[in-house]
Amino acid sequence: MTQEEKQLLLKDICARLPYGVMVQSVGENKILGLSDLSNPDLFLPKPYLRPMSSMTEEELKEFYMIEGMDTKPIIWNKPQYDWHFTTNGIDYLLSHHFDYRGLIPMGLALEASENMYKEN
Repeated sequence: MTQEEKQLLLKDICARLPYGVMVQSVGENKILGLSDLSNPDLFLPKPYLRPMSSMTEEELKEFYMIEGMDTKPIIWNKPQYDWHFTTNGIDYLLSHHFDYRGLIPMGLALEASENMYKEN
């Protein structure tokens, strides 16, 4: 893992802390807390994130509304990694555990199972 990838992963994980991000760490899955970032046993754990493609129609409509976009388009386009988001849009994506940075294809995050974040 390059230094740039480590920095990207650390920024992403820190932004997700308020939302209870699930990570894979030393053979177990756990909800990451702020104190875990100073734990030497947790060396850059991989977060479990939802691919943008897993966004439901209801989530998509809510996201479009938050972003101030037309909520009645002819074709619903799911957000892509190269889109520019408002801070409210980013907060929405973080709170719903979406991989808006493209960490899954980079191998820096794991794809969350369908029901992993249902309870949160």
